[in-house]
Amino acid sequence: MTRFIDLSIPITNDVISDPEVMRPKVTYMTHENTWEQIAMFFPGLEKDDLPDGEGWAVEFLELSTHNGTHMDAPWHYHSTTDGGASPAPSIDEAPLDRFFRPGVKLDFSHLPHGHVVSAAELEEAFQKIGYALQPLDIVLIQSGAVYGTENFTDQGVGLGTEATLWLTERGVEVVGTDAWSWDAPFSHTARRWAETKDPSIIWEGHKAGRIRPYYQIEKLTNLATLPDFGFTFSCFPVKIERASAGWIRAVAIVE
Repeated sequence: MTRFIDLSIPITNDVISDPEVMRPKVTYMTHENTWEQIAMFFPGLEKDDLPDGEGWAVEFLELSTHNGTHMDAPWHYHSTTDGGASPAPSIDEAPLDRFFRPGVKLDFSHLPHGHVVSAAELEEAFQKIGYALQPLDIVLIQSGAVYGTENFTDQGVGLGTEATLWLTERGVEVVGTDAWSWDAPFSHTARRWAETKDPSIIWEGHKAGRIRPYYQIEKLTNLATLPDFGFTFSCFPVKIERASAGWIRAVAIVE
């Protein structure tokens, strides 16, 4: 029997999953107050002419391409990729055949928030689950962040330059995390930066896309319900011209 597991968070006013300056806004217009919108197309129409006097339901959204469960394109990380040799692709240039592929989940939720996963820890995690990584596999990270809880944006582990390049060197082009960011939360990185003043640690996992392009999914959920591997992952992004990201409905298909 085939199971479809929804790994997407909703775009909602009610659960905080972004910093205040980036929060989405959904305005709901319901059947009771939209009959006049229909009447604009039919001069002389009155509310009582419609069945039960009802119009339609319509929602207006104010949001970023990075709200909700979304996919970052290489254009988000830097203007160029391949070490500066190529313009970084935007989300509408994404290769669709990369977004319906075998998935594998690595669980790092036992590590402290803000930890930066190393290449050695990635290799150990694959050995632990007994899986040989294949080119174009989609790698999902269970980070320890829990959607819907307080301070969500400060939760979870991150993957930096070393770990990201370890994956892309092996042919991985799509990755994902259930945290707010693929990188360690800014609040943790800021403390490290205050001590070292080393700019290379700032947004380092994203900036690895300057060297080798890859697509990155953020704010997944329900990863704990997945097997370690043996599922297909579907994550087609919405096509937005010249955009740095696109929203996705992330679904795992388990036979």
